[in-house]
Parts: sequence; structure tokens; C-alpha cells
Amino acid sequence: MDGSLPPGWPDEVAPPGAPDWERTAVAWLYDLVPHDYRAHEVLRRYPVLLARFAADHVAAGLEAARAGWRTVRVELADQLPPDAMEAAIRAYEREGARLSQAARGVEVVAGALRGERWVPRL
Repeated sequence: MDGSLPPGWPDEVAPPGAPDWERTAVAWLYDLVPHDYRAHEVLRRYPVLLARFAADHVAAGLEAARAGWRTVRVELADQLPPDAMEAAIRAYEREGARLSQAARGVEVVAGALRGERWVPRL
């Protein structure tokens, strides 16, 4: 990780100021949202708005993963064998971790799209 990038900066996004960095940011943000979001001209025109939509979508997914993790044992206890239940719990945990990382990435990319510059603290 480049010391000039904030923690959580996505590997798929070029650093701010690099050639085509905004294009890589937009491509990464679109990868986080449903494909249908590409049909909205306003999101293509305003990357900072796309970042907002991505943040909302990722947050909803994270909440869904957390809710699933909390309730799957009770709701499907009679329908899944123990090994499948444990695999489901692990899947919810991995998805929660992935979405938490994506949420942090969206946060720092959105800041850069708004013109914020990160300065490391000593």
C-alpha cells in the first residue's frame, strides 16, 4: 500500500492524480452496485453521486449479512444439517468482512472524488 493513500483504499482504484484515476474509481464503484444502476445517466455524469449510491447499497448488504448471521441458526435449524449451518455462518462472516472492507473503500474513494486529500498522521 502506498503511504500516500488512506487505509482501505481499494487496490482496483488508481491513486488520485494518476492518469484515469476517476475512471478506475467509477469502474470499481459500478462493480459494487447492481448492473441496472448503469442505466442511470445521472450516476455516470456525477461520480460522487455514484459513490453515494454505492455506499447505500453496500451498507444495506452489510446489514443483511449481519441479520442473516444473527437469525440463520433459528430460522433454518430444522432444514439444514449441522455442516451446512456452519458453512452458512462462515459464508455470512466472509460476506460481512468483504462488505465492511468495501464500505471503507467507498468512504475513502468518495472523499477523493469530492477533492479531499488524505494526509498520514505521525
